[in-house]
Amino acid sequence: MVSDAKGLPTQFDPLLSSDPQTSGIKWSAKLGSHTYGNPVISGGKIFVGTNNYVPRDPKYSGDKNVLMCFNEADGKFLWQLVVSKVQGEADYHELGICSSPTVDGNRVYSVTSHCEILCLDVNGLADGNQGPFLDEAQYLAKPLEHTLKLGHDGPVRILRPGPPIQLGPTDADIIWQYDLLTEQKVWPHDATSCASIVYGDLVYFGTCNARTQHKYVPYPNARSLIALDKKTGRLVAVDDAHASQGIFHGSWSSPSLGVVNGRPLIFYGGGDGFCYAFDPKPVANADPSKPGTLKMVWKCDCDPPEYRMLDGKPRPYRSRKGPSEIIGTPVCYQNRVYVTIGQDPLHGSDVGCLTCIDATGAGDISATGRAWQFKDMDRSLSTPSIADGLVYTGEFGGNVHCIDIATGKQVWKHDTQSYMWGSTLVADGKVYFGDRAGWLWILAAGREKKVLNKIKFDSTIYQTPVVANGVLYVTTEQRLYAIPFAEKK
Repeated sequence: MVSDAKGLPTQFDPLLSSDPQTSGIKWSAKLGSHTYGNPVISGGKIFVGTNNYVPRDPKYSGDKNVLMCFNEADGKFLWQLVVSKVQGEADYHELGICSSPTVDGNRVYSVTSHCEILCLDVNGLADGNQGPFLDEAQYLAKPLEHTLKLGHDGPVRILRPGPPIQLGPTDADIIWQYDLLTEQKVWPHDATSCASIVYGDLVYFGTCNARTQHKYVPYPNARSLIALDKKTGRLVAVDDAHASQGIFHGSWSSPSLGVVNGRPLIFYGGGDGFCYAFDPKPVANADPSKPGTLKMVWKCDCDPPEYRMLDGKPRPYRSRKGPSEIIGTPVCYQNRVYVTIGQDPLHGSDVGCLTCIDATGAGDISATGRAWQFKDMDRSLSTPSIADGLVYTGEFGGNVHCIDIATGKQVWKHDTQSYMWGSTLVADGKVYFGDRAGWLWILAAGREKKVLNKIKFDSTIYQTPVVANGVLYVTTEQRLYAIPFAEKK
């Protein structure tokens, strides 16, 4: 959420994007009707998840989950992964692929919206089928039936394949596939959404375990974080934190990695409102046929005590001033971790919190590890940005807060008068963020609040602005915009 790039633009008009000279837009590309994940730029390509509302290929019709790949230089469409939806609460209609992909060399790791992890070739099928997965024609075809059901011994995926499709160079090349539903016995709600972290030879994923029909957790013993071999998709390790037992609603946070006193740690925001730290190196199982363990180093409750309890009784979830899960990604900076709490946007606004955690502890550090908590904010889906002694974070209700990193005191806040789902980008002495009304806000970074500009886009901005290679990327619900600038030394 922070970039070292200099010279970022403050004046451009995306509504005139057909004329690059007057608009300041390099190019824009059509997406679907709903886009939630951030674009990822790597190796001359851009990857972004969306839906199939505007089909790129006539052989794919109807509501589907899509990961698109574009050429970085000119926005040309290159290839796409098109995944059929499942019936029921596990794959909300028209939601599309919400997870931001992770690129490592010539591989793309993507979490589909119905409990699968896919490793893809960055080039799609344009350079042939790389294998070992060779059944793309069947996988990408529309199934006759695809349903997820609860079972006594674990969830069940009912899949009746349809006729295979004719593959082309704009189709995805799948390297390997991992089924979270059946392998980890988890149950998704609305969508499986989690970006991954690659560290060494492993790739780490949240499992997105959830409640069913807002009532109970059908699989409370399921793991929340797993590590796979990035080359083969083999399960290497699972966590030992048992976070699923306290899930409020869903688990949609993404893991992050930081170094604390020279020790690498994986951080994960739980569906129970706790932030967890794990040793990224698995402890081998005595039985080599079973996965190893990602050992928990510490956990910290990010819900203030008064959010959980009232007059000695637990506050119900979704009640006024009640507890929340973690949806944003934990951020590690100088031996501290910063994390917000929030809920499904359909639950509306209510009390939130930004917690600063001393990441040097061990065990349950809820009573001792909170360096400070900032509670004068609503629920949040945002990941904090940290720069020059200040923390910037958004809230669902539309305010962006600037907070002193040392004291946890508010420096200023800005009201967008809309809703905010994404996060802040801090770069070049500026703070960029979007809102649900389709405005991109540009504020001066620092202790004095100053609005530099607000720019209207074609539709809602649910995502976070991204900077790469002299270009500012802004994603709306329906389009991806590339805004060039002259980088300054």
